[in-house]
Amino acid sequence: MCPACGTLVGSSASKCHQCGASMTFSLAAASKSLSRLLPTTSPATYAILTLSCVLYALSLVITIRTNGGLQAPAGGLGGIFNFGGINGEVLHSLGASMPLPYNLMQPWRLIMAIFLHGSLLHIGFNMWVLMDVGPILEELYGSARYLFVYIATGVAGYLLSSAMGKFSVGGSGALLGLIGVLLALTTGRRDASLQMLRGQLIRWLIYIAVMGLVFSGIDNYAHLGGCIAGYLLGRSMTPREPVTAEERKRAYFLGWGTGILVAASFAVMVLRYFHPIGL
Repeated sequence: MCPACGTLVGSSASKCHQCGASMTFSLAAASKSLSRLLPTTSPATYAILTLSCVLYALSLVITIRTNGGLQAPAGGLGGIFNFGGINGEVLHSLGASMPLPYNLMQPWRLIMAIFLHGSLLHIGFNMWVLMDVGPILEELYGSARYLFVYIATGVAGYLLSSAMGKFSVGGSGALLGLIGVLLALTTGRRDASLQMLRGQLIRWLIYIAVMGLVFSGIDNYAHLGGCIAGYLLGRSMTPREPVTAEERKRAYFLGWGTGILVAASFAVMVLRYFHPIGL
């Protein structure tokens, strides 16, 4: 079966007779090969979860080695929020988002910061939201476009955050982007269940905004930038999986382009960690 258009072709065919796609060297063929290595349901969501957890574990190990132990948590409620906290210098070296002039010189930070987290509670809460919301949108849009939305909204959040001079990490800007997409999809719908979902989303946004005002250390600008970007993407993208060969081609281009940018950012982070050259 052709991975680009779904047409039944011969097992020895090198090119689809319907859409002309290569059966061995196209983005569609590569996606089909990659899918065998990933979970059958929500593969992009699980890939994001895995990379985020691996980077948190790595940053925690480096923090322990740097500090000679875990970061000492603050007393009271701050101790809960900061348990398993990551050293700021470690986050900086692994790709935290910096004020805009630094991010423009080192754009890989806009991507790496999405996968870094500052404490156990930070990553725990974000990954809980990811697994709650992500599979819904991945099933709706397909894995390729969903991955693009997640990274694009995360980058948009950090562009606004860094423009305001913030040092920041975490996937919450991208997660607010996913919520923004859902908000766009439920806008103007008369279906009772969609109206109920929209009301729940608005309550979530209010809770997040209040927490951002009450607690220090929450990057409200990244949240706002991600949510706005998600809403705009939700209004402009067709809310279904690609069905035509041309739609699949565009989706594969977005997904693979995004994946390559993530891989390249990770490679730059590794190189700069072992060969630091200043800010």
